[in-house]
Amino acid sequence: MTTVTAPVPPPRAFIPALEGMRGMAALGVLVTHVAFQTGASKIPVLGSILERFDMAVAVFFALSGFLLWRPHAAAAYGLGKAPSTTRYLLHRIARIMPAYWAVVVFVLVLLPGAAQSANLKVWVSNLFFLQVFVPLTLTEGLTQMWSLSVEMAFYLLLPLLAWSVVWLRGPAARWRVPVLGALIAVSLTWNLWPVPTPDAIHADNWLPGYLPWFAAGMVLAELIHRARPGTWWGPLLASQPLMWAVALVAFLISATEFGGPAGLERAEPWQYAVKMALGMVIGFGLMAPLVLRPADARPHRWLESPTAALLGRWSYGIFLWHLVVLTMVFPVFSLMPFSGNFVYVLVLTIVLTLPLAAASFALIEDPARRGVRRWDKRVAAKRAELAASDSGRPAAR
Repeated sequence: MTTVTAPVPPPRAFIPALEGMRGMAALGVLVTHVAFQTGASKIPVLGSILERFDMAVAVFFALSGFLLWRPHAAAAYGLGKAPSTTRYLLHRIARIMPAYWAVVVFVLVLLPGAAQSANLKVWVSNLFFLQVFVPLTLTEGLTQMWSLSVEMAFYLLLPLLAWSVVWLRGPAARWRVPVLGALIAVSLTWNLWPVPTPDAIHADNWLPGYLPWFAAGMVLAELIHRARPGTWWGPLLASQPLMWAVALVAFLISATEFGGPAGLERAEPWQYAVKMALGMVIGFGLMAPLVLRPADARPHRWLESPTAALLGRWSYGIFLWHLVVLTMVFPVFSLMPFSGNFVYVLVLTIVLTLPLAAASFALIEDPARRGVRRWDKRVAAKRAELAASDSGRPAAR
C-alpha cells in the first residue's frame, strides 16, 4: 500500500506580524537602556527584568536569520531561487549603511562627549562596524552598535553557510535542520574557547557566540517548508499561548543569575552559554506561532495593527537614534543619570526618538531601498535584452 504524503502549503511571502515584532524589539532595547541609565535596573526584582529587555536583541537576530535564510531554504525545497551574493550584499548595504552612517557622523561631530574623543581610530571603527574588534572605540551615543557589528558579520557569513549546505536539497533537505542544530551546539561552547583578544576586547561580543540567536530564525525558515498537515509538532509550534508562555519563562529565567550578572559585569562562561540558549528560545518561541500559523488565520490583533506596522517601519531608526536622544535628555531636562525618574525619562526618550526614526525612514532608509530596487529592475531588463538579442527575438517590454 502506497503512503500518500500531504503536500506542504506554500509559505506566506510577507508576514505582517514580523514587522510589528521588530517594532516591539526596538522598544525593548530602548527600555533596557533607559532602565540602566536611570538606575532603575537596581530596583529589586523589577530592575533585573527591565534590564533583561536586552534580550530583544535575540529577537532582532532571529528575525534576520529567518528572513535572510528563507530564500536559501526555499531553493533547497525546489520552491525558488536564492539571490546572488552580489545582489544580496547590495541590498544589505543599502538597508543598513546609509542611516547608520548618518547617526555615526552626527554623534562623532555634534555629540559633545563623543566628539571630544573622536580620533581616526574611533571614526574608522564606527563607520565600518569594527567596534567589537578595536579597543576603546565604543563611544557615547553609539554603544548599542556592537549588535550591528555582529549583525554585519552574520550578513557576510550567511552566503558561506548557504554554500556549505547547498548539497542538502530535495530529499536530503530533511538534514538541514539537524545541521543547524549542530551549529547551535558548537556555538554554545564559544565562551569556553581560549580565544586571544586585545585588552578591553572580549570574544563573547563576536558573532560565533551569537549564532544560536540567528539560528533560531534559520531553523524556522526551514520548518515553514516542512509543516505538513498532520505533523505532531506543527500545531504545537503554531500555538501562540504555548510558545509565548515558553518564551516568557525563558525571559524570566534570563533575569536571574542564570542569565548572567546585571550591569556591565562579564558573565561566567556557563552563564554566557545559558543566556545564549535562553535568547534562542525567546526568539524561536515568539516567532514560531507567527510564521507557522495557517495562512487563513485571523490577523494578529496587535502585531498587525497600524500602530505596530508603523513602529516596525521605524524600528531601525528607533534602534539607531534612541541612545543619542537618551544621552541628550539628561542635560536638556536637568536630570542626573542613575538617579531615578525611569518613567519620565522613558516617555521623553520615546517621544523624542519617534520623529527622528520617522525622518530616518522617510529621508534615508526608504529612498535607499527604492534605489536598489530600481537597480534590480534595470539589471533584469538588461539581462532580458541580452537574452532576446542572443535568441534573435525582440525583448519583451
